[in-house]
Amino acid sequence: MAKPKPYQISKHLVLEAWKRVKKNRGAAGVDGQSIEIFEEHLQDNLYKLWNRMSSGSYFPSAVRLCDIPKSDGKIRTLGIPTVSDRVAQMVVKLILEPHLETLFHQDSFGYRHGKSAIDALGVARKRCWQKNWVIDLDIKEFFDSIDHELMIKAVKAHTKESWILLYIERWLKVPAQGEDGKLNDRTKGTPQGGVISPLLANLFLHYAFDCWMVRTFPDLPFERYADDLLVHCFTEKQALFVLENIRRRFKQCGLTIHPDKTKIVYCKDDVRKGGAKHTKFDFLGYQFRSRSSKNSKTGQMFAGFNPAISPNALKAIRATIRSWNLTKRTPMSLKEIACWINPVVRGWIQYYGAYCKSALISVLRQLEFSLAKWAMRKFKRFHRKMLRALRWLSSISQREPQLFAHWSI
Repeated sequence: MAKPKPYQISKHLVLEAWKRVKKNRGAAGVDGQSIEIFEEHLQDNLYKLWNRMSSGSYFPSAVRLCDIPKSDGKIRTLGIPTVSDRVAQMVVKLILEPHLETLFHQDSFGYRHGKSAIDALGVARKRCWQKNWVIDLDIKEFFDSIDHELMIKAVKAHTKESWILLYIERWLKVPAQGEDGKLNDRTKGTPQGGVISPLLANLFLHYAFDCWMVRTFPDLPFERYADDLLVHCFTEKQALFVLENIRRRFKQCGLTIHPDKTKIVYCKDDVRKGGAKHTKFDFLGYQFRSRSSKNSKTGQMFAGFNPAISPNALKAIRATIRSWNLTKRTPMSLKEIACWINPVVRGWIQYYGAYCKSALISVLRQLEFSLAKWAMRKFKRFHRKMLRALRWLSSISQREPQLFAHWSI
């Protein structure tokens, strides 16, 4: 008779975790094993993982460090676990997340079912109309600064499963491997890129910020999307007082407010005309500032404090369009190009067009010019004739308005 395992973990749960990881795709970890390679021996790989997790002998591999560019030109370092470790983390996530979802604050929007960045932007927009001042908070290197002891304490408050605590602690402490193959030990932080990291980050800030704000400043609303935070205040004096208190609170939790990126912003518009050092801020790829708006009832123009796609986001989109090198895609047909770029363009329109869609026109015009240059190079009749190429595209858009996603606007 087989000896019972110390930890009762369902094989079905491990299989479900694999399905979620496969759907999310992702790069290989330090072992070089891709989703496809893992799947070649799926039954053996999942059984081995289940067996090790159930017996307590599961130890994660190091995470592979990978640098990716941010929209502001800087670099974000991700820690990519192996496929096997991602499945193991998903097992824990599937158990913990349903309970934690009922716990989290309604104004915490990041990495949560039924909530999105667009929701956070909409709430922030309304509150900027209601209160004159905003604290635009930036936590310096948040994912790399999470205190392991406080993190484990928070998890322990919400599970009685000793194996969950055991494996989360191992994931937190697992070393990171750079491109040179050197292993770097970690005494704090959670790898940004792990399956479990967003949930742990939300739990940490739930206690470090959300609950504390409710206790300390119950009348001041906030929006939090992971570690992107806004706090709305009535006066500048109040904002300065609240920011100093948040600074002290974060210090208690091992976090640091970024001194250059954090600022107090005045929501200037037609009514609020006073001067201030900062009158705009970026949040989730949008820039909030005074913008010309039209009253839907009277048709009159006025200056309202509203969001639209940020300059950094526009710059990133332009760089992506250039990277497509459409002028070198002459072997492709127009329909093939549309099928290739439409999913990306449609995503831009759906996200950045949620508020002030007209702000997208300039960058989508750049895309149209890139298509015209493609036509000039592909067809001799358009050689050095940009206007004729643009008219040709316009005539196609009249006949087939759904061919390219950006033709809808």
